[in-house]
Amino acid sequence: MEKAKLVRWYRLVVGFIAMMFAGILYAWSIMKAPFEIYWDATQLGLNYTLTIILLCLGGVFSGLFSKKISSSWRLIASALAMSAGFFIVSGLDGSSVIKLYLAYGVLAGLGIGVTFNTVIATTNEWFPDKQGFSSGVLLTGFGMSSLIVGRAVDMMGRSEAIGWQKTYIILAIASGIVILVSAMLIKPPPKGTEFPPRKTLNNATDSREVSDHRTREMLKRPLFYVVFITTALIIVSGSATFSFATDIITDVGGSTGFAVTAVGVLAIFNSTARFVSGWLYDRIGLMKTKVVYGAFNFLGPLCVVFALLLSSVFLGVAGLGMCAFAYGFTPTTNSVFAARFFGTKYFPVNYAVINMILIPASFTATFVGWIKDMTGEFLSAFIVIAVLATVGSIMVVFIKPHK
Repeated sequence: MEKAKLVRWYRLVVGFIAMMFAGILYAWSIMKAPFEIYWDATQLGLNYTLTIILLCLGGVFSGLFSKKISSSWRLIASALAMSAGFFIVSGLDGSSVIKLYLAYGVLAGLGIGVTFNTVIATTNEWFPDKQGFSSGVLLTGFGMSSLIVGRAVDMMGRSEAIGWQKTYIILAIASGIVILVSAMLIKPPPKGTEFPPRKTLNNATDSREVSDHRTREMLKRPLFYVVFITTALIIVSGSATFSFATDIITDVGGSTGFAVTAVGVLAIFNSTARFVSGWLYDRIGLMKTKVVYGAFNFLGPLCVVFALLLSSVFLGVAGLGMCAFAYGFTPTTNSVFAARFFGTKYFPVNYAVINMILIPASFTATFVGWIKDMTGEFLSAFIVIAVLATVGSIMVVFIKPHK
């Protein structure tokens, strides 16, 4: 048992680094900068939507083939897809937005999705006693990408010596190497490996025994659809935040340089929430953690609305920060939902299917971009988002396993 406990920690570190490169998805508000001279906000918002869709599909494919194809081969395939996608993007000249969609949205998005699902599912097998903590650490890496990788991309892209085209080539090489190394190190524990028992909470909901549900059985339960709809409503504000954070901050009076720095701050909120939510789940249980989740999700978009009305940079950063923080709770909470409501045996596929909520929510970026192009401002879009987020915040507090 002691050897297994030691080995699992270095695997968690490797998983954290792999997820940090996969999380470049959330730096789209920075990554899209070179293409704003070619395409409008609606077209660029659609690329983010497409990337999210392929992220979800990649996760489902990874889960479906998890019993037939090893985690190593799945990660190798994802590394090749991500690298190819970013490399093709480096050669874009604005002649066709379809090339952007196919390279960034389809290839890179698919690779990110496979990496996401494989790393989460495989690494969590080493932490049956600390499921919330493990998910939180890995998803923190995914969220920190905007702060670390995204900031590096921005600096290199603005550099006259490098430029955005070489930056995308560097990103293609770096992400490919990191995921390929991860393929050699992230593997499931051998059969019979002993781990510390999971600590139970003095809470009937969190400590009850959970039956393992196949995906088709999960899809027959009303609880799945309650979780799906509720979470889709909750994450619309996060989707808008990560697509248009820099634009919103400049609209309320912030400089371009400050807006880029603020995106890094949002990444801190997002990544911190992933760890905090996992820690809270292990300490106080899912039911109480959901109350915290709902509160931040309610306050965030409301604060952004007032920021846009008052042209307040402070309220803008605070509101977007709360949106990012609430968004950071989502993947960790969904990981816990999948395991605690539907069991761990079929976790890879079940978790990927639950994460399909990102698909309808991702159209928020397209919607916000369209409203921006039509009206010239973000206020109308965020009023709608605030209403949807409020409904989701109320619903999530009342989600219970027996429903």
